[in-house]
Amino acid sequence: MAKKRRKSKASSTPKPNRFVLSKKNKIIFGCFLIVLSIALFFSFISFYFTWQADQSLLTEFRDRNAEAKNLLNKFGAAVSHFFMYKGFGLASFLLPVLMAISGLYFFLGLQYKNLIGKWIWGLIGMIWTSIALGFFAFEHPLLGGLIGFEMNDFLQDYVGKIGIFLVLLFALIVILVQLFNFSPEAIGNYFKAMDLPKRKPKPAKNTVTSKVEDTPLSISDEDSEINLDTYTHKEDIPPLEPEAPETSVTNSSDMDITIAQPEEEEEDVNLQVEAATVEKEETSSTAEQLVKDFGEFDPTLELGNYKFPPLDLLEQHGANTSITINQEELEENKNKIVSTLKNYKIGIAQIKATIGPTVTLYEIVPEAGIRISKIKNLEDDIALSLAALGIRIIAPIPGKGTIGIEVPNKNASIVSMRSVIASAKFQKAEMQLPIAFGKTISNETFVVDLAKMPHMLMAGATGQGKSVGLNAVITSLLYKKHPAEIKFVLVDPKKVELTLYNKIERHFLAKLPDSEEAIITDNSKVISTLNSLCIEMDNRYELLKTAMVRNLKEYNTKFKARKLNPNEGHKYLPYIILVIDEFADLIMTAGKEVETPIARLAQLARAIGIHLIIATQRPSVNVITGIIKANFPARIAFRVTSKIDSRTILDAQGADQLIGRGDMLYTQGNDVTRIQCAFVDTPEVSKITEFIGSQRAFPDAHLLPEFVGEDSGTGIDYEISERDSKFREAAEVIVIAQQGSASLIQRKLKLGYNRAGRIIDQLEAAGIVGPFEGSKARQVLVPDMVALDQLLENESNT
Repeated sequence: MAKKRRKSKASSTPKPNRFVLSKKNKIIFGCFLIVLSIALFFSFISFYFTWQADQSLLTEFRDRNAEAKNLLNKFGAAVSHFFMYKGFGLASFLLPVLMAISGLYFFLGLQYKNLIGKWIWGLIGMIWTSIALGFFAFEHPLLGGLIGFEMNDFLQDYVGKIGIFLVLLFALIVILVQLFNFSPEAIGNYFKAMDLPKRKPKPAKNTVTSKVEDTPLSISDEDSEINLDTYTHKEDIPPLEPEAPETSVTNSSDMDITIAQPEEEEEDVNLQVEAATVEKEETSSTAEQLVKDFGEFDPTLELGNYKFPPLDLLEQHGANTSITINQEELEENKNKIVSTLKNYKIGIAQIKATIGPTVTLYEIVPEAGIRISKIKNLEDDIALSLAALGIRIIAPIPGKGTIGIEVPNKNASIVSMRSVIASAKFQKAEMQLPIAFGKTISNETFVVDLAKMPHMLMAGATGQGKSVGLNAVITSLLYKKHPAEIKFVLVDPKKVELTLYNKIERHFLAKLPDSEEAIITDNSKVISTLNSLCIEMDNRYELLKTAMVRNLKEYNTKFKARKLNPNEGHKYLPYIILVIDEFADLIMTAGKEVETPIARLAQLARAIGIHLIIATQRPSVNVITGIIKANFPARIAFRVTSKIDSRTILDAQGADQLIGRGDMLYTQGNDVTRIQCAFVDTPEVSKITEFIGSQRAFPDAHLLPEFVGEDSGTGIDYEISERDSKFREAAEVIVIAQQGSASLIQRKLKLGYNRAGRIIDQLEAAGIVGPFEGSKARQVLVPDMVALDQLLENESNT
């Protein structure tokens, strides 16, 4: 019985546990493997550059005075010689990779049961790679190492080179099948998938050919004959509709007139904005769980029932939306152009007309040997012969081998905002901030992305369509963006141009916390608003820095995926667009105080979603300075009064030759595009703002950061207990530097501008600095530290 009890007792005693690393030891061991893998990696790389110089030092490893050329000195030379020369050659690089993976497994506390399999297949891969390199690079033993060289030499004696190749091929197939599930079906499915995405051929256009009984448009004389005359009119073709048929008319004189049918307006179009799909990145388990439980963050959820303005709010200006082709006018203008050039002995090989809403472009191909400058100098002569307003010659047209002559139409067509918004190009635009300006000279809808401009400068004389252009920009964004995605800061010194947008204050506008009205009409408040935007810009850059992203789009994408913690200050950031209607008036009244923050915003605010749109009537150099022009690559010029103004805004001529009423030139640093701006009338804007304003809105307008300027000192006596904790340090900084300014306190004490402004007010109340004196620094009333200590001691005693 005693023996049985002893046996049962012995059997019940637990067996000694196997060796298990603690969490701390796992982290230490993992770090050791990662560091060792990095050391091996650099020593292996250095081996191929220093092995010859380090050969003689391998036997002098114990000599401390000897120094190797390897990046890891004698240790690197010895280890790399062992693995690279005596071992597996280039295949040895798999060793530090396996060590680094193992180190990460231990460091992150992952289950390392699969590591044995990784090491087994890694060693097999090293052996296979070494033998393969030795086989294909037998004359270079360093590539395959001594193992690869000797194994090839051994196998060649028994199976020859063909046998070695077959053995390597069989081993490679085994590795592919075991590791990557290699199979013939997988190969077949891969090639089938490659054949699927083939585009279907577009259906051929229907053409109708008929005869014309009128007189042929050809010019002939004793010296030359011109028969290659083509008149082309292009039009946008809306999607989801059959393509518009082209009507080709051919007469007896080989003269072709091709007119594309105008695009039809899409009446029943629902402009719905869907959030762009974002490719999912590798997320942490917490973010993945939050997305599974609650879905991605939706910034539009607070106003989930918001409805976008319908097209019915916009009017279709003009009785006929299509462009009227005046055959007599085309023939007459062509004859006058040809005859004028012929008078100066300039022959034409071909002429072509592209009809736009307000301007017709005549493209001519001069005969060989004609100088372009000779035609360009005849601008006034052609204008005189045509008796037209604003002839503009483009010599040559970029991207074409032709010279363009733009002639205004006698009966201009109005481009309505409704036709532009309803166009397929605007509806299908995959842009962050799409803007539909109007239609080009070829009657194509012109849509650009404000986020890629990134800022826009608009200039033009009074009454030439500048304010209508601003309304077109704002209307485009109101039809495309949700109130949670975009905010406007509107500056209107005229006090009458942008007041209609007061109705959408709680939807789309942003303002200062203490402002009663969101639209800024007082020039004194513009400075505070611009500086507040600078503070907002700095705050946003801090958020991007902590989120480790480069721009606003990446930040919002990361926030929607719930990878950023709102408790750490992160939030969804809407786009902010600053619109200034009359910039020249601000420069005249405020000067540098306005130019400096605008230059800062223009230089830095692009990445964090703050974009500027500045309009002015007078594009002179004292208004549009060099600093502003350098940071506003996108520029729009309506008609101006002189060539100097045209060069100021566009750096090129042409704006002085426009015909007005919305005729404009657009450039973004390369080519200049002529556009007829879309017309949106004041009643239309009023209907849009009333429709948006009648819906449920946010509690208040989007509030910008508070800005406390240096001119805000009030002389109010502060209690000693209410003083800032940095008051004493700030006073010492001011007295030592003998310069009283909030910016100095910001730099020295690393404080925000608001807090530094309050400290300046407290220093003024304490009698340490004087009152605000404009652009000058405040006067320091305390001469030295002794007087400061005495002043503060007297205050504490009282």
